[in-house]
Amino acid sequence: MRRLNICMVSDFFYPNMGGVEAHIYHLSQRLVRRGHKVIVVTHNYGRRAGVRYLTSGVKVYHIPHWLVYDQVSLPTVYSLFPLFRYIVVRERIDVVHGHGAFSSMCHEAILHARTMGLRACFTDHSLFGFEDASSILTNKLLKFTLSDIDHVICVSHTSKENTVLRASLDPLQVSVIPNAVVAADFRPNSSAREAGKITIVIASRLVYRKGVDLMVAVIPCICAQFEDVNFLIAGDGPKRTDLEQMQDKYGLQDRVKLLGAVDHARVRDVLVRGHIFLNTSLTEAFCIAIVEAACCGLLVVSTRVGGVPEVLPEDMVLFAEPDEKDLVSSLSRAIETIRTDAPNPLRFHQRVKDMYNWSDVAERTEMVYDTIMTDPHLSLVERLQRYHECGVYAGILACMIVALDYLIWLFLEWLLPREDIDVSPAFNHDLFLEICQKKITTRNDNETKQGTQETKGAFI
Repeated sequence: MRRLNICMVSDFFYPNMGGVEAHIYHLSQRLVRRGHKVIVVTHNYGRRAGVRYLTSGVKVYHIPHWLVYDQVSLPTVYSLFPLFRYIVVRERIDVVHGHGAFSSMCHEAILHARTMGLRACFTDHSLFGFEDASSILTNKLLKFTLSDIDHVICVSHTSKENTVLRASLDPLQVSVIPNAVVAADFRPNSSAREAGKITIVIASRLVYRKGVDLMVAVIPCICAQFEDVNFLIAGDGPKRTDLEQMQDKYGLQDRVKLLGAVDHARVRDVLVRGHIFLNTSLTEAFCIAIVEAACCGLLVVSTRVGGVPEVLPEDMVLFAEPDEKDLVSSLSRAIETIRTDAPNPLRFHQRVKDMYNWSDVAERTEMVYDTIMTDPHLSLVERLQRYHECGVYAGILACMIVALDYLIWLFLEWLLPREDIDVSPAFNHDLFLEICQKKITTRNDNETKQGTQETKGAFI
């Protein structure tokens, strides 16, 4: 396959932490190792603005933008276009890959990319309903964005079914490529477990969607039923107050420890302290947390929602309906399993390592790129025909937005011709490593000289 210049676009990227951020980061690194050029376009995070390089050679553009809520940029439709066009032309981008249905920057970038005649694909990381107002609006927006998309990637078959229904897509236009885990970062360590106790670990954002209400109901029941069981909860959010009130009500401060927000680099240190991992989510497209827990050797107990049943084999996870009694029953069975026939953590780790790795994800994503690069280009009329199918009134509005976007593009091509935009030089990874090595050597020499001078002064 020929070398491609790929642009990942999303509101969610480092230093923010989450599943989408990790997916973009690891996928970009593996694609670079396979010979492609990858840049990431996201908004600024506080003072982190401008261009940054990751050590793998991935270039990150932190664009100054207004934020609305939870790291989502203000949807303006057109204000991103001039700068985005400049970046795309400068980097000679072939494929624009958007991530996250909640990311307004992703939706706008896909629209502008298609206007410029670039290939575009989209990865959906979430599940949505069909009844509440927010889901209806999000689904209509997704229908607009995916009306003129080359290909869609979902992280599970359940997610694929959900996306196909929401956006009225041809199922052949949607591929399933699951998330993965860096197994080396989640090695088991049985010695970290507390002797004589069974520890149940929860690592999650403490919000309603993660089933915190179920945690509040289940934890006191398990603590009353099993005196040797403790809980370790990592994460923060608006529902943490409910867990603190539960602690006070039942006097469980010694048995239920709230660690608060934990850096992703320290998640493994929390997981290896447990025997069982509890996931109480009410909706999940994939749930990378249970994969990380199983990779650390924990037996998983999870609600049977979304794409979770597709993730792990039956002997590595016990399922329950999102109901208090069913969760207590499944946790009780998991505790008895730990007491009588505890799983081998190293065996769990090896199996997860064989099932999920980012090199496989990158290879399958590369096949998607290879497919869409051979698709015929659409004319403006053909694009407008697709957008008109968004609905009686929504279709007309969509066509107006696309037509105006096309006119803005023609104006930008006249105002700043692409011939006047300098091409960005390729990242020289070998030179970068050489410079880093020189800096390390110089720093060590300076520290050695300073130490020698201090020793002479002390001797005198």
